[in-house]
Amino acid sequence: MQLHSIRLCAYVVAALTMVLSCHAAGAAEIRRGLGPEPDSLHIHQAQGLAAVNLLRDMREGLITFDADGELVPGQAASWQELDGGKRYRFQLRAEARWSNGDPVIAEDFVWAWRRAFTPETAAATAGLLKDVKNADRILKGEVSVETLGIVAVEPGVLDILLNEPAPWILEILAHPVSFPLHREAVDDPLTAPVNGAYMITEWTPRASIRLERNPAYHATGTVQAEKIEYFPIEEPAAELSRYRAGELDITETIPAGRFSWLEENLPGDLRVYPYLGTFWLGFNFHHPALGFSGELRTALSLAVNREILVKTVLGAGELPAWSIVPPGITGYQPSMMAPSLMSQEEREAEAVRLFKQSGFGRHEPLLLELRFNTSNVHRRVAVAVSAMWKQVLGVNTQLVNEEWKVFVNNRKMGVITEVFRGGWIADYADPSSFLDLFMSGSGMNNTFYQNTDFDMLMKSAALTGGATRMDLLRQAEARLMKDMPVIPLYYYVSRHLVRPRITGFRENVRDVHLSRYLGVILENP
Repeated sequence: MQLHSIRLCAYVVAALTMVLSCHAAGAAEIRRGLGPEPDSLHIHQAQGLAAVNLLRDMREGLITFDADGELVPGQAASWQELDGGKRYRFQLRAEARWSNGDPVIAEDFVWAWRRAFTPETAAATAGLLKDVKNADRILKGEVSVETLGIVAVEPGVLDILLNEPAPWILEILAHPVSFPLHREAVDDPLTAPVNGAYMITEWTPRASIRLERNPAYHATGTVQAEKIEYFPIEEPAAELSRYRAGELDITETIPAGRFSWLEENLPGDLRVYPYLGTFWLGFNFHHPALGFSGELRTALSLAVNREILVKTVLGAGELPAWSIVPPGITGYQPSMMAPSLMSQEEREAEAVRLFKQSGFGRHEPLLLELRFNTSNVHRRVAVAVSAMWKQVLGVNTQLVNEEWKVFVNNRKMGVITEVFRGGWIADYADPSSFLDLFMSGSGMNNTFYQNTDFDMLMKSAALTGGATRMDLLRQAEARLMKDMPVIPLYYYVSRHLVRPRITGFRENVRDVHLSRYLGVILENP
């Protein structure tokens, strides 16, 4: 009762402040660009960023994010790290409720996780939970789903058991794949009860998705905007047009080539910040020349002028990349390629030397295929890179554009691919989110790179912690940069247009901006 009194007092103060200042963070609707149409709003089928962002507004895991993109308690009020980091015990909030009023209990998490690992209902992103006890063995069909390392100790207490200590598991618990499910209408995300700050009220495919505040949410008193409307807009140029027309309050991105114009014309709206993602071109190590010659791979890397790429070709605030792991991860310094300290002229001279050393040159031309999925940005990058290879090394490049599903399948099979578009955005803020991709046998290792030293460093890092672990990971990345399975081209940055009247939007390296923290400054008429 006392808590309710405190909240009431806070609301009265806020109302008085609005009257006195003629401004306030109001409850008006906020209109947000979403990017592409979400692939699914089911927590076990959603993979795209648009879907993940929507689900984080409507649902909540044991852990969530604050306005600065840092981890904070969600459905769990608190947790303990036990057994040397191999077990976490979570105390659920007594006030945690589904939108239909039912309490959120530990068994809701157990049931959801088991569905995520059951073959008939398997989650597309179940691999994110690979560190949970028996997760890998269940996916391989070796043991039953009941052995998964998640235990409902009692209705308000949940244990998660790990194979080995994995501190990044806490961030995975803020991903939709780890969210709970209510057993009512579980396969219909439009009608199923939710436990997040907002509920979906209307979904018009390829047009808009409307959300309203969930009164049963445990922190509903802190949610400022009553309504959120998302607009799926695939083309950044179209999104910018709608923003300038006053139809959006926040964009998902900005168009290529418009960064300088926006800096000059909308400086108060433009928000650009480092983001945990790297774009690269991958080499198929099954290719007889690319897989055999490190000199050839390095020559192709050094021939690319990254400064021109980010400033002229992309022009949306991206940063030149010289490592696989991007900057911004606490306690980790990426292992940069040594040529990052050279001038571009020096890099190109070294590229010519290594190219000749690999057995190629002006009198021994090389023909390569550069494969990418349908996207104006990917095409611009591919055209620019192929022109740089031609100018510096005399390489002839055939550009191959494929629809997403065909591209992904060809990249995974590794039969016809040579050089291909790649990259990664961190699932969690840890170097292993990037480096794990290159381990022998990884299902995501589309380069088919194998190196015993690299694998051993990664396995050793998994058994240690703190500064020692980070040092081992940095050594592993240095091994990668020497072998060059990919050419890092640029680091992603988050880039949004945000109207000055929107409050609570704070830049962060995860680029997470939950709608529950956003408000609107309303002018007093």
